[in-house]
Amino acid sequence: MGGNSPCASCKLLRRRCAKDCIFAPFFPSDDPQKFAIVHKVFGASNVSKMLQEVPFHQRSDAVSSLVYEANARMRDPVYGCVGAITFLQNQVSQLQMQLAIAQAEILCIQMQQDQHTANDPDQLGFEEEEEKCFLLHDNGFSVAQVQETLKRESLWT
Repeated sequence: MGGNSPCASCKLLRRRCAKDCIFAPFFPSDDPQKFAIVHKVFGASNVSKMLQEVPFHQRSDAVSSLVYEANARMRDPVYGCVGAITFLQNQVSQLQMQLAIAQAEILCIQMQQDQHTANDPDQLGFEEEEEKCFLLHDNGFSVAQVQETLKRESLWT
């Protein structure tokens, strides 16, 4: 920067901001908290070394990653962003399971409607089909597993 106001890094570290300051392009003086949190987690020396090893055109992305990880480490000092990612992956898995259950319910309803539409006088077959469908669904089977089981047992057409 070298001009009027020092970058957030130089301001926090109370030093003169040199013309070729490695922090100046990424830590502007109007956003001091951005550097403060990165400095607190990684230290200015480590951040400087990391930035020097990254090509200039990728430094902005590296700084964004450092800021993200520093914020995550402040919330969760042990796992950082890995904890957040793991939480989100578990949430996706739970939502996928809920989706599979909803799809199984839709399948069961469609099978009931198909059976009613056909006006099949064999209500015993329909009741078996309905019971099998809900048993499979209640035990956490996916839609594909429900369909495969019903096909094997000749209840699915």
